[in-house]
Amino acid sequence: MPDYRTLSLETPRLTLRPLQAGDAGALFGIHSDPRFTRFFSHAPWTQMAQAHELIERDQADLASGEHVRLGLVRRSDGVLLGTCTLFKIQPNNRRAELGYGLGVAHWGQGHAQEAVRALLSWGFGPLGLHRVEADIDPANESSAKLLRRLGFQLEGRLRERWIVDGVVSDSEIYGLLAPEWQTRNQQA
Repeated sequence: MPDYRTLSLETPRLTLRPLQAGDAGALFGIHSDPRFTRFFSHAPWTQMAQAHELIERDQADLASGEHVRLGLVRRSDGVLLGTCTLFKIQPNNRRAELGYGLGVAHWGQGHAQEAVRALLSWGFGPLGLHRVEADIDPANESSAKLLRRLGFQLEGRLRERWIVDGVVSDSEIYGLLAPEWQTRNQQA
C-alpha cells in the first residue's frame, strides 16, 4: 500500500494536507461543537486528547494507505477549517467512501465543495478509483446539495442505520462513478 503522509493538494483558496500535531486545538474546537457533530458519526468531543488521538491514528493510517484524511487549511492565513477523507479504500474494487466536515464558522462559503472536488480529482485520477460513496443523514440538506452539485446520485436509504449519542438516524447512500466524474469535469 502507498504511503500518503506527504500528500498535499492545492486549490485556489485551500491547501489539503495531512493533519499535524499543531492542528489539535482547531480540530478539537470543530469536533466539540454540537452543531458540527449533529450530522457526524460521533458525539461532541470532550477532551483535547481525542484530537491528539485522531491525528496519531491518521498518521499510521496514512502510512499504511488505509485512508486519506486531509486537513483543509486556508491559504491566506493557515487556519484549519475542517477535513475531508477518502476511507475504506478498497484497491481491488477501486472504491472508497467519502467524508468531510467544516467547522461551523466556515459553513456556506464554498470551502467544502472546493476541497471535496480536489480530493475527488485526486481519487479518480492518480489513486485510480472507479467508485466513491458517501453516507449522509437525510436531514443534512446542505450535504445532500453538495453531493448532487458534484455529480453524486442518491442510490438508496438505509433505515435507522446509526445511533450516535442516543439519536437514531437513517442513512442516504450517494454514489459517483469515475466515468460520470470525467464527463462532468470535461464539460466544466
